[in-house]
Amino acid sequence: MASQTRAGTLPGSGVAAAVLPAAPLGSPPAASPAAAKGIPAATVARLPVYLRALAGVAARGVDTISSGALAEAAGVSSAQLRKDLSYLGSYGTRGVGYDVEYLRFQIGREVGSAHDWPVIIVGLGNLGTALANYSGFSSRGFRVVALVDSAPELVGRQIHGLTIGDIADLERLVADSGAAIAVIATPAEAAQAVADRLVECGITSILNFAPVVLTVDGAVTVRKVDLGQELQILAYHEQRKADEPAAGRIGIGPAGPRRIDREPASNRRIVS
Repeated sequence: MASQTRAGTLPGSGVAAAVLPAAPLGSPPAASPAAAKGIPAATVARLPVYLRALAGVAARGVDTISSGALAEAAGVSSAQLRKDLSYLGSYGTRGVGYDVEYLRFQIGREVGSAHDWPVIIVGLGNLGTALANYSGFSSRGFRVVALVDSAPELVGRQIHGLTIGDIADLERLVADSGAAIAVIATPAEAAQAVADRLVECGITSILNFAPVVLTVDGAVTVRKVDLGQELQILAYHEQRKADEPAAGRIGIGPAGPRRIDREPASNRRIVS
């Protein structure tokens, strides 16, 4: 997912697929240690991945996890994991690993998942409707509070108890709902005007699904999701694979280069 940011904004990502635990007893004050340090953008983008991995191991009843096991679950190297978590503070124990629930709390605090973020979705076509129907938002700290569209045939319909409002009433709907984050899922030609109105309403965080680059004030953070662009990137890699020799090739994953063997499975051996 590409980002559109200005004036030192930091990109983020998805968050854990389970409700974050409350702060453990004896945990430090809620002030974020990373706030004073400044976390690199690449690290910020990986924190939600670690959070999702931790949610998975917690669901299996795992209480403590080593850096190696967590790194493997997240698809990164152990060194990268330890470096990323060092920006949050030292929460691991040498020879023991990380307390799963406590680390989930710490990472969740950094990425904002411990809060309840009200979201407004503008554009209820196929994509916007799918987003409005997505059940994972509530478990990740996001609550859809308003739906807006310009199509007369959609205005007045309900999705999960929310009535789709008219784009003409956007300013009132933002104010009444208390939305803090906006999702734009409109056609490209309408996105900029919608973004301008949202910013005028005080919205400073926008997730843009429209296939267009938005121009916004420096204080506004925009994350862009271009599904067509992502598919084109995958098509590029598929083309590269087709052009490589059939005997074998080098694949690049989160943990670095690896050889992908094309030998028949019967001829391969397992190396421990």
